[in-house]
Amino acid sequence: MYVGRDMTELSMLPKNEWRKSELAFFHHAFQQIVPYLNTEGQTIHRQIVEEMESRSDFHRKEADWTHGTRVHYE
Repeated sequence: MYVGRDMTELSMLPKNEWRKSELAFFHHAFQQIVPYLNTEGQTIHRQIVEEMESRSDFHRKEADWTHGTRVHYE
C-alpha cells in the first residue's frame, strides 16, 4: 500500500522535489492507464519518467544486501 503524498499535493511541487517512492508509485499507476490518459496526463507521466531517468539512484545495475535493483514504494 502506498503511503505518501497524493497527486493533489505533488502537483504543486516540481518533480525534482518528489521522493523516489512517489515517482515510482505514480509512474506505475500511470503505466496502468496509459491508453486512457489525456494530453495533460501524458505530459505529467513523461515528466515523471524524465525525472526518474535524471536521477542516478534509479539506475542500479546490481543488488546488494541492503538494496534491490528497483525502488519499492510499499
